Amino acid sequence: MVLKDRSLTTQVCFLGGARYVRPLDATSAKKFRAMRSLGDIYVVGFAAGLKPQVFSAFARFYLLPQLPLVPFRYVEMLLLGFSVVLWLIFRHGVQVIVAQSPYEGFVAALAVKFASWFGYRVGLAVEVHGDFEASLFSYRTIKFSRLYRFLMNRIARYSIARADVLRAISQSTKEHLRRWAPAKPIVQFSAWTDIETFLASGNEPKPDLTNTVLYAGVLAPLKGVHHLIDAFGLIAPRFTNAQLVIAGAEQNKSYAATLRRQVVALDLRGRVQFTGALSQQELARRMAQVAVLVLPSHSEGFGRVVLEAMAAGTPVIGSRVGGIPELIEDGVRGFLLPPGDEAALAEKIRWVFENLDQARAMGRAAHGFAARLFSTAGYLQGYRQIFAMAEPTSEQREHAASTL
Repeated sequence: MVLKDRSLTTQVCFLGGARYVRPLDATSAKKFRAMRSLGDIYVVGFAAGLKPQVFSAFARFYLLPQLPLVPFRYVEMLLLGFSVVLWLIFRHGVQVIVAQSPYEGFVAALAVKFASWFGYRVGLAVEVHGDFEASLFSYRTIKFSRLYRFLMNRIARYSIARADVLRAISQSTKEHLRRWAPAKPIVQFSAWTDIETFLASGNEPKPDLTNTVLYAGVLAPLKGVHHLIDAFGLIAPRFTNAQLVIAGAEQNKSYAATLRRQVVALDLRGRVQFTGALSQQELARRMAQVAVLVLPSHSEGFGRVVLEAMAAGTPVIGSRVGGIPELIEDGVRGFLLPPGDEAALAEKIRWVFENLDQARAMGRAAHGFAARLFSTAGYLQGYRQIFAMAEPTSEQREHAASTL
């Protein structure tokens, strides 16, 4: 059998569980506009609702219905996602699949294997954005967790073993991957950040800082927001004008309801605001106006919100976990604390409120660091390296054809 002709342009499929809307939000549009220079990009993910969508916006999007229960979405990805990826290989000559977690990597690996039976040699890159072993169980309560963990670990091991190249977004995720695959090539570069939006916010004249603390991220137990509310409750009587703003989607509805009850129990009504998810532009504006951002996570692959806050000129208090210590230099750009230490967190918030001028200086140092750390050019170069390592050579394609 003869392999299909392919364009000189690299054909890449990104497969993941991310949700997209039509039209794309400004940040996603900026990302895919930049990635267009890498080749022809196809994206298989989820729609924001139950209606599947196919559209073009700097890339070609194939969005599956977002079923209400997570186990159903896994089955949907296995059946429909597999079918769409296989069709993209056969119809559009996709040469590289980038699976955005080891679990989608399982679907991608099956598609790569199936396609090889028909003479198609497709490269596979698997990304890790956090602690994939533990995070699933920290975001929500899962029944039959022991069986679930066994199955997911087997799935992850299968996809990682069959990847041509792995991607880590921080040194901590790289070390995690190295334990799973000591001999695999790993490319490390940070998660996409709409850095220009946050840097622009940080470059604007700063208003007089207020005693406002900001949390930004999904509401799930893994993020430790309950620790932040308790810590805020410890210093609230001393700073009667202090406010806590919690910005993020309610990924775990039960946990979000618990947080609201916690606010009532601590008599913090009127002083804690839940905003829901914010656009990147609104988040950047708010970050530039608060005294400090707090990320009290128990696990964090990179902590992109830390980099965003720094770019906006705001110091950060973060847990000493995952990739956060790679961003925060303790006492220079913010503070690092053990996860769950509410007394220590309350003490650092108190210090910020009582030393706003020094906190502003920390923010300036953080702003300069963020400007140097992330660039769109560096992000694109990371993917060029991945594609070069994963994309099959002409010799490999010829060998695949000759073995049929």
